[in-house]
Amino acid sequence: MTTLPQRPATALVIIDVQNDVMVGVHERQRVVDNVLTLVSRARDTSTPVIWVQHSSDGDLAFGTRGWELLDELPVDPGDPIVHKKHGDAFEDTGLEAELAASGVGHVVIAGAHTDFCIRSTLHGALVRGYDVTLVSDAHTAEDLTEWGAPPPEQVIAHTNMYWDNQTAPGRTAVAVVTEEVGFTRPIS
Repeated sequence: MTTLPQRPATALVIIDVQNDVMVGVHERQRVVDNVLTLVSRARDTSTPVIWVQHSSDGDLAFGTRGWELLDELPVDPGDPIVHKKHGDAFEDTGLEAELAASGVGHVVIAGAHTDFCIRSTLHGALVRGYDVTLVSDAHTAEDLTEWGAPPPEQVIAHTNMYWDNQTAPGRTAVAVVTEEVGFTRPIS
């Protein structure tokens, strides 16, 4: 139902599953395991997998070990890797061009951090006309309670709830668990 004409395909977009980003996050291993399941299922159906890497001048410097994607991720040499410096993975990156080249009008999003880059990218995709699925058990956040934020499990639950209730004309926004994410084989 995307508002992007001639773009019936789906892509899996994995955001910021990087060494330093994933330190101390809520239920890290469960989220990584779910990302691995999603990638495997996407590959079985020839669904594009796009990796996103954040960098900043301070804490997450481009090219450092902390900036690298986790070693256990099955990044294929042909997979696009989008480099970003802002929360929204579309902002000042090549993500839109990658999606357009593959005829993608629906994005499935997983990764980190829920309350920053995940949330920004969800909204960025929706306002650009995409149907957007948030994988509700494949995104995570760090504990920022000492700065007044809710505990990470509440941040995640709240994001899942509000995303599953988002609306926009001609687009869909849903939050579903990993086992309910279905990638379909393209029609030949």
